[in-house]
Amino acid sequence: MELSLANYARLFAFNGMPWEEAQRRSAAYRDLIGGFDAALLEEMEGIARGAGRPFGEILALNARTEILPPSFLTGIDEGECTAIAVTPPGSTSGGTLLAQNWDWIGSQREAMIVLRVRESTGRENAPACLTLTEAGMLAKIGFNSSGLGVCLNILRSVFDCAHAGVPVHVLLRALLKCASVRDANAFASRLSFGGSSNILVADRGGECASLEFSPKGMRVVRGEGATLCHTNHFLHPEAAGWQARHVPNLSTIPRLDRARELAASRPRLGIEDLKRVLRDESAGLLSICRKPDPSLPQEARIESVASVIMELKRGVMHVAPDVPSGVEYQPVALAVEPALA
Repeated sequence: MELSLANYARLFAFNGMPWEEAQRRSAAYRDLIGGFDAALLEEMEGIARGAGRPFGEILALNARTEILPPSFLTGIDEGECTAIAVTPPGSTSGGTLLAQNWDWIGSQREAMIVLRVRESTGRENAPACLTLTEAGMLAKIGFNSSGLGVCLNILRSVFDCAHAGVPVHVLLRALLKCASVRDANAFASRLSFGGSSNILVADRGGECASLEFSPKGMRVVRGEGATLCHTNHFLHPEAAGWQARHVPNLSTIPRLDRARELAASRPRLGIEDLKRVLRDESAGLLSICRKPDPSLPQEARIESVASVIMELKRGVMHVAPDVPSGVEYQPVALAVEPALA
């Protein structure tokens, strides 16, 4: 927790916003989150008490995407994360697969955690979930016992920061209470957002969709075949006018093209095939698998912090806890062995 807070204090300062100001701005989200899901606000308060930290710091962590300045990393490649869903017809196992590289500030790797959550409050009959996230944050990449999984691509629109809305990391945890892509779509479509993101959702029944949203609303992108890939720009035609200007060297478009190319190179994809996609380094420092650029300041060195492949039918998450081309993936199951329970 201490490392996570220190890293974000430096990141906000690097982008011209003192940590105290970030906490002040996050205050606008407290009542909003409480009205959205009181149980999640209570959990955040519990995190603060357990860590012995001011609640404002935990609030700023969970709203960090929305309160980072719109100029965040302007002038360099701020694009991050490549995600892919594979439906049963395109899977070698016959089950839905959901995967992504989480590209972010490399120093945050040591603050990465995997949470196994058993809901006892909030929405009735909420399923258990497994999520890879950052210390102090409710959720990020993960899936639940109903077989619904979520991945995240940060987007940037010209409307960001216009008003407060449901923070994406709070939304991710709330979506992990849903039973299907249809439920997740219906739930998210009713919300108002303060920033822009894409949540790639898939379920073990074989449905998948990209939920692209900004303060202007939400649009849904469906796959045309057995796979659906997403990087860090809007794909829905109606969202084209929402897109913030791309910097000249932004990698999001070539990464998407490369992911689609690799996904289409085999009639069916399995775990090993997805590893090859997520380990691809064909574009150097702007590849799907990203290594840090030593010429950039530490706070601007976007890299593949971790990589995740989820088997939604089996309830297993395969995690590479570093740049995936250099480490092995380790399986983590949602269900706990009786001896470990």
